[in-house]
Amino acid sequence: MGIFDKLKGKKEEEAKAVKASAAAKTVKKTSDKSEKPVLTETKPAVVKAEAKKELKGKSLQAHLVIIKPLVTEKAAHLAALNKYVFSINPKMNKIEVKKAIRSIYHVEPLSVNLANCGGKNVRYGRSHGKTRNWKKAIVTLKAGDKIEIYEGV
Repeated sequence: MGIFDKLKGKKEEEAKAVKASAAAKTVKKTSDKSEKPVLTETKPAVVKAEAKKELKGKSLQAHLVIIKPLVTEKAAHLAALNKYVFSINPKMNKIEVKKAIRSIYHVEPLSVNLANCGGKNVRYGRSHGKTRNWKKAIVTLKAGDKIEIYEGV
């Protein structure tokens, strides 16, 4: 049966080559019946490569990484130094935060610093509990870049 498998493989390769060449050539119809149709070639692979370049280095689920920007007095002082503070998902790392900032705000971060913040113990009457642990990111931008966080606040 090995001989037939080899022949079958060759036939499949030839069929793929014929389909690829047929897809690359399209027939351009003319209005005159006396003229013959003209074959033109198209390159669909080039269009796909250009689309991939736009998505490189960007997070597709940035809304799951960054929860909210922190609007505090300390964050306002850091904003004057081109550093912005965000509350992020505790499972995320610096690389994912950097990609999310790129895709949401369209700026290039120079560095990302992370800090784990523990929840506080709280008491309501006789009930004891604890608030959730969270993580914050301090994102440093280039001198010319800016993020408009405080516009709607």
